[in-house]
Amino acid sequence: MRLKQLIRELLSAAAEAARGAGELAFEVLPAFEVETPKIAAHGDFASNLALVLASQARRAPRQIAEILLRWLAPPEDLLAKVEVAGPGFINFFIREAYWFRVLTEIHRLGPAYGNSDLGAGRKVQVEFVSANPTGPLHIGHGRGAALGDALANLLAATGHQVEREYYINDVGTQMLTLGKSLYFRAKELKGEAVEFPADGYQGDYVKDLARQYLAEGGTLPEEPDESDWQALGRYAGEQILAGIARDLQDFGVTFDHWFSETSLYQEGWVERALNRLQEDGLLYEREGALWFAASRFGDDKDRVIRRSSGATTYFASDIAYHLQKMERSYDLLVDLWGADHHGYVPRLQAAAQALGFGHRLRIILVQLVSLLRHGEPVAMTTRGGTFVTLREVMDEVGKDAARFIFLSRRADAQLDFDLEVAKQQNPENPVYYVQYAHARLASVFRQPGAEGLESQAPDAALFALLSLPEEVELAKKLAAYPEVVEGAASNLEPHRLTYYLTELASQLHSYYYKHRFISADASLTRARLALVKGVKTVLAHGLGLLGVTAPESM
Repeated sequence: MRLKQLIRELLSAAAEAARGAGELAFEVLPAFEVETPKIAAHGDFASNLALVLASQARRAPRQIAEILLRWLAPPEDLLAKVEVAGPGFINFFIREAYWFRVLTEIHRLGPAYGNSDLGAGRKVQVEFVSANPTGPLHIGHGRGAALGDALANLLAATGHQVEREYYINDVGTQMLTLGKSLYFRAKELKGEAVEFPADGYQGDYVKDLARQYLAEGGTLPEEPDESDWQALGRYAGEQILAGIARDLQDFGVTFDHWFSETSLYQEGWVERALNRLQEDGLLYEREGALWFAASRFGDDKDRVIRRSSGATTYFASDIAYHLQKMERSYDLLVDLWGADHHGYVPRLQAAAQALGFGHRLRIILVQLVSLLRHGEPVAMTTRGGTFVTLREVMDEVGKDAARFIFLSRRADAQLDFDLEVAKQQNPENPVYYVQYAHARLASVFRQPGAEGLESQAPDAALFALLSLPEEVELAKKLAAYPEVVEGAASNLEPHRLTYYLTELASQLHSYYYKHRFISADASLTRARLALVKGVKTVLAHGLGLLGVTAPESM
């Protein structure tokens, strides 16, 4: 029930009919908007078609609007009125009875209401979290995990073929450093006095890894060389990655692919990427190093690809990785990165443009999370060293609260996460507020007089009994849901869904407190239960997209 799309189609048909009759002259119908006005007095929908047609039609916008209205052919029961306002906006007022048709549609589609084929035929990869396997996930990774997973859910619900991927940075000095950290912690556990490396990983998790390594019979060479560090780093990295996978699974996040950076070298992708750039004349040598002409594609300077020592840079791996991804025939690549990588965005976008897929790459930066307790900054006891782990947050507030709060703001906005608010069972806690709306409705349908009605088709003849302003507004809100899902998916903004669900829950709670759903009037009872059944269905669908449970009781 996409009324906005119906209005758009009616306006387009009216414009074409007016042109055919010689009343309007234009070559191509321009892009125009159909929006929901912020002021209710301006109608349910408003369009600027008359204004954007003015230059081609060479008429005043208000004159064009009047012509369009003469040729408008809406369904007989759709519009209460339509008017021309201001400089030429066309305002549409939908009949109240029409809104309640959404209840029949929701019953027909059931749990699929809100899904669409917007992205049918498009293959999308969402790469997210991708934390280095050198330590446990912190709360910043948790926010990225919730965002990436919800975004993938939204894309799948709108018909896209979606794959989730975790990129494992298992190449470079960080793995050597991890190996050294494990080595010296193990030496300490054996009672030896050692000087721990200043750049080593400090968290208690390294001690735990060292203890496990020794318990498994691991040996410590007296004079370790780089190959020893690498072997110890691989061991530690594998254990840490297994822990990351467990944490993510408990957080409701799974991946279709875990992609190792090492494989890019083993399978020749790095050299392949460099050869592509070299063939296009985009690499040059200077001071013994190999440079990519990134400044030709919008970056502020050129970038080193291979150092004078012969070692390739992280940038070389990233170019190769994205080339490899594009050769898997994705129509869109979505990367979620921590905000501390903001300076890295232009160079990768430059490489993507150079290789011909810049238009298919979207990079979303995920801002920091500030952890609070009663509004004050908090430092939790952590096994992560200098950061708070995702596991600690999950253990204290639960998966659902963490995910919902992580998704409550735009990715590029900093987020305050108050642990005490997340545990409260009152309207101050946003996830509780929305989940309680669903649980409340589940309870309603367990009451005598409502049992069995949840599965029955709504009787459209009873919709006339739903005349209260709150009932009309709820129906409008339900009708808008598919467009909210499509908008959140197409703009890669899951927070739109948390806003919508919070508003829907607020409308439901207000309606519940003012009016009885089950009464002696059987017809009114059936009508109201049909309405709130629609609310319950949408709440469950929306929470599911966010990866949050829709409880039957609380």
